[in-house]
Amino acid sequence: AQMDSSLYNHTSPQDVWYVLTGIPGLEDLHTWISIPICSMYIVAVVGNLFLLFLIITERSLHEPMYLFLSMLALADILLSTATAPKMLAIFWFHSTDISFGSCVAQMFFIHFIFVAESAILLAMAFDRYVAICYPLRYTTVLTSSVIGKIGIAAMVRSFFICCPFIFLVYRLLYCGKNIIPHSYCEHMGIARLACDNINVNIIYGLTVALLSTGMDIVFIIMSYIMILCTVFQIPSWAARFKALNTCGSHICVILMFYTPAFFSFFAHRFGGKTIPRHIHILVANLYVVVPPMLNPIIYGVKTKQIQEQVVLLFSSMSTCC
Repeated sequence: AQMDSSLYNHTSPQDVWYVLTGIPGLEDLHTWISIPICSMYIVAVVGNLFLLFLIITERSLHEPMYLFLSMLALADILLSTATAPKMLAIFWFHSTDISFGSCVAQMFFIHFIFVAESAILLAMAFDRYVAICYPLRYTTVLTSSVIGKIGIAAMVRSFFICCPFIFLVYRLLYCGKNIIPHSYCEHMGIARLACDNINVNIIYGLTVALLSTGMDIVFIIMSYIMILCTVFQIPSWAARFKALNTCGSHICVILMFYTPAFFSFFAHRFGGKTIPRHIHILVANLYVVVPPMLNPIIYGVKTKQIQEQVVLLFSSMSTCC
């Protein structure tokens, strides 16, 4: 009886240490799962740092497209670093404990970086739209100061959208449940531990997803519809292909970014019975390392200017050695 009363006592969330279980149901495979996740994390950090270094040091890459790409690379490094080290600590050392404050901080950074990255992808779509639909005005529209302002706007918007998540989890009453069946902390994972009504959390989460990220997707699609209309008015097939080819990398990155994110988002809210939990958590884990790993590779393979700079850099390094 005593245990029951303590269970239903409202506890201050700050006093409780939480347990992140990793991938529920696949605990025996944690060590094996950690190998590809660790490899992908290393490739993501090294690849994006290299891309940042290349864009910052090479004057020929100081163009709008590459400046947005450098923002994306920075966001990718932050997203994977906010999650992968703790995930690997759980898989390798069974370091499952996390304080409420650390959990909320991790939740904020993950959502903040996600919303900011979505805005960067929209800015990149706008960049392609201006480059293809208004090529003569490209350099006058997308000046360095405009690009800087877009970057700051993405950060400010993301901050104001994600700040309420902190207050929404702190206002809830908690009564002893402290096991989060996930490898990292996110908003609904924390909210579900409360013995309180979490409707406001669910509604705000859905509203944010549909109004911020959802609107980003709508504007990206509109940009590409206008790009396609312009491209198919070009008489030369070679010129059409060249114009579309510059969009190829961006489309790949968009699909990789939004598809698993929305799968994860809707699985958490509506797929509790139909989607096995370990599949949902596994996708969520891969989501924070796979796109950051592939983004620099996709841009490296598909962008001639980056390839040329890589070749130049390595050839100059070999002559030095």
